[in-house]
Amino acid sequence: MVNSLLTPTPQALAEERVAEPVVHHVAHGFSDQFALGFTKVLRFSADTFFAKRYGHRAIVLETVAAVPGMVGATIQHLTSLRRMQDDHGWIRTLMEEAENERMHLMTFIQIAQPTWFERLVIQLVQGVFYLAFFALYMVSARTAHRIVGYFEEEAVISYTLYLKEIDEGRSPNVAAPAIARHYWKLPADATLRDVVLVVRADEMHHRDINHGFASKLAGSPASAVAVAPYPEHADDIRLVA
Repeated sequence: MVNSLLTPTPQALAEERVAEPVVHHVAHGFSDQFALGFTKVLRFSADTFFAKRYGHRAIVLETVAAVPGMVGATIQHLTSLRRMQDDHGWIRTLMEEAENERMHLMTFIQIAQPTWFERLVIQLVQGVFYLAFFALYMVSARTAHRIVGYFEEEAVISYTLYLKEIDEGRSPNVAAPAIARHYWKLPADATLRDVVLVVRADEMHHRDINHGFASKLAGSPASAVAVAPYPEHADDIRLVA
């Protein structure tokens, strides 16, 4: 447990949540059921394709995970301009989410270099997913945000399993890449395990934010669960050696 008299480090915040149960939003109505079903289909596909190659899984999935925030921010931006109304902070939140997911990708390509086939899959999946998600957001922003919330629930599960692989010695606990140490302000001796912890904490935060957005659009209370703490990030996110 973190000493309340000290400022908790990103690792400590993440470690505090290790023993907590996985948070799951119970689906209500067709919109939620569709979002959950779509997510489960993608989860099955990812499990079949990647098995326990969590580093490679992270690379491909993070290229997709960075799409919704950018799409949502774009549409919210145009909506705010068209209606001449304030966005209540949604645009910046979604832009930051997209940037954060991109930094996850920049980190994991330093750990597990994608194969040529995975690079091809990334190009195909990203193109299809971008167009499909953009169309969905135009039709039902609520469903789009709920899908992202469920995506992030699955991401938390995946990173928890990745931690188990590291802790049990099946995945090497290599040194954290320089870009990760810089972005999450990790110590010089940080390892892959530290990186997975802060990445998982990011995903918890995105999970709660997107479920909250979906619930707000549905006209119900944002969430009964407090938003997960967000690890501190560097202001300067330029790629470092």
